[in-house]
Amino acid sequence: MYLVISEKPSVSQAIGKVIGAYRRENGYLEGRDCVVSWCLGHLAEYVSPEIYGERYGKWQFDDLPIVPDSWQLAVAKDKKEQYQVLRKLLNRTDFDYVVNACDAGREGELIFKRVYDMSGSTLPVKRLWISSMEDQAIKDGFTHLRDGRDYKNLADASVCRAKADWLIGMNATRALTTTYGKKLIVGRVQSPTLSMLVERNEQINHFQKQKYFNVSLDMDGLIVEKQKIQFEDEAEKICEKCRGQSATVDKVISTEKKINPPRLYDLTTLQRDANRHYGLTAQQTLNCAQSLYEKKLATYPRTDSQYLTDDMKATAEKVAELVKKKYGFDNPFEDTPIPVNVSLVLNSKKVSDHHAIIPTLELEKQETAGLSRDEGRVLYLIALRLLEAVGNPHKYLETEVTTECMGELFAAKGKTVIEMGWKVLEEQLQRTAEATTDIQADLALKPVREGETCSNVDVKKTEHYTSPPKAFNEDTLLAAMESAGKKEFDQDAERKGLGTPATRASIIEKLVHSGYAKRKGKQITPTDDGMILSSVLPEYLRSVTMTAEWENRLLEMEKGKVPPEQFMEGINRLVGKVLDECRGLSDEERCRFREKKEAIGICPVCGAPVYESKNNFYCSSKECSFALWKENRYLKSMKKKIDIQSASQLLENGRCRMKKLYSVKKDKYFDADLLMKVKDGRAEFSLEFTNNKEGADENGKNK
Repeated sequence: MYLVISEKPSVSQAIGKVIGAYRRENGYLEGRDCVVSWCLGHLAEYVSPEIYGERYGKWQFDDLPIVPDSWQLAVAKDKKEQYQVLRKLLNRTDFDYVVNACDAGREGELIFKRVYDMSGSTLPVKRLWISSMEDQAIKDGFTHLRDGRDYKNLADASVCRAKADWLIGMNATRALTTTYGKKLIVGRVQSPTLSMLVERNEQINHFQKQKYFNVSLDMDGLIVEKQKIQFEDEAEKICEKCRGQSATVDKVISTEKKINPPRLYDLTTLQRDANRHYGLTAQQTLNCAQSLYEKKLATYPRTDSQYLTDDMKATAEKVAELVKKKYGFDNPFEDTPIPVNVSLVLNSKKVSDHHAIIPTLELEKQETAGLSRDEGRVLYLIALRLLEAVGNPHKYLETEVTTECMGELFAAKGKTVIEMGWKVLEEQLQRTAEATTDIQADLALKPVREGETCSNVDVKKTEHYTSPPKAFNEDTLLAAMESAGKKEFDQDAERKGLGTPATRASIIEKLVHSGYAKRKGKQITPTDDGMILSSVLPEYLRSVTMTAEWENRLLEMEKGKVPPEQFMEGINRLVGKVLDECRGLSDEERCRFREKKEAIGICPVCGAPVYESKNNFYCSSKECSFALWKENRYLKSMKKKIDIQSASQLLENGRCRMKKLYSVKKDKYFDADLLMKVKDGRAEFSLEFTNNKEGADENGKNK
């Protein structure tokens, strides 16, 4: 008898169908010799600081750093019932072992580990590691279950990643917020990603366009140009010199070139293409890919590999032929059938945890009409990319022509397609009604020979401007996150950039949700708050290189090269560095976000300036507790509040004139002077009447 735990009910149902767990119980499926249950994603998260001590409920710099001696987890309220189901199952004595069937990656490992550890279970753990939810893949996976201890390094990396994010997020956020007096949310990966957005935004805002000129010659249909002429008078002189003159073809160089097929999709390249062609966000694409995986139509999406393992040759060929048939890709090209050379995508050495994303053979059995529009689009991209990746190179002839006229050289470049190859499929995608990308046609040049002359050429000057950098969109931001820090690493080093393929979408969403970034059409730009936050972040928290290096160390930990203790020591040092720098900030820097307030008077107790707040007029000295409350007990029954004018007069003269005070006894309004005396650091009030006998009974004192 054994127990299986997956991430979601839908995955458990697919597994249960294969291993014979059909009977539905409360929170699990039961079979003759097995039980299958699920986690509902992350059931438990690290608790907030105030759970470790009541004093942490109030944000105070002096309480930092917050570093738990013993890390505590808490189950989300809406998931407690399912956790209790899992806890009971994990402590049943009739199970021989438990199978971790959560998603085969770092986060899946963490989801299972947290529940297992919290339950106190002592069941031996086995690991199901699969890249497809097809029945055969599940069967093969259960036939080759691995010892859970083989994944200790992966589990360690998942735990260290979560602890690092908590320590930096909680401590740096509280440190900066209490130092500057403004809510500033810091994230280990979120902050350098924001920094890239801010840097690009500044490049755009400070860009100064430069004017330049091109001069073109029309040689009986062959247009040649002299480009990027800085000064207009220089361009005009060239025009005057060449207009109506003869031009000679100096050189004609034709080179046959080819563009090899693209690689298969990993998650990041799929997200980029889905954004470029359909405008889908990274999160939307991940959601669709995950749904297709759970529906058995595509392989595991959270992968950073763009290859298949060598033993997948036969499967890849079958899937490629199935895709051609399913989508009718061969029909428009019957004279030149699309080739299938799967050897181009096979390389076991370049596959770590999971191979590239491809459709599954389930595509033959299932109708895709029931998919959502976005799911259908993503599946179409995955299917198309498989055929592109196993296709022939795109071949073309590139021709460069150089001509001479009156000592000036002009040039033109053109392309002539020799063989479309895999690009015939790319053009099919670009021509579909749904795709938003433009088709850029390759233009062939008019055939010419060296030495050929054209007389009386037509000359034209055109004005142009240099263009600023483009704002990031989801496509280009994902690419920047993926390649972050690349130049600083050795060529052979493992590189992960900012985040991982599985987490980059959520990082972008957090920036938008936190109000530090915004979407405008396809563009992603920083908000004012985002630029403010980035301006005060220490350089090392904004550094894409340093954060990429942390990700690289986590990868090395997965391989057993970096011990968890060493990684966490580095994180703790980083937290200490943040606190030290906050302590060293000048008073002027600390007050950069605080409003320049104008004092309304001088404190009668200590002589410090008095300022206005929402509810009172307070002494600016931290050692003094004097305050005038706008709404106080003495004036409340008279339906009156102290306004800024009254407060200023009370502070200067100890009295102010109050009009339209209300007498409860008389049910009338009256005028009087409000007198203030200070006793033991607190204000006491009384009324003084002049020419107002009706209000005499309102005289009195009150603290």
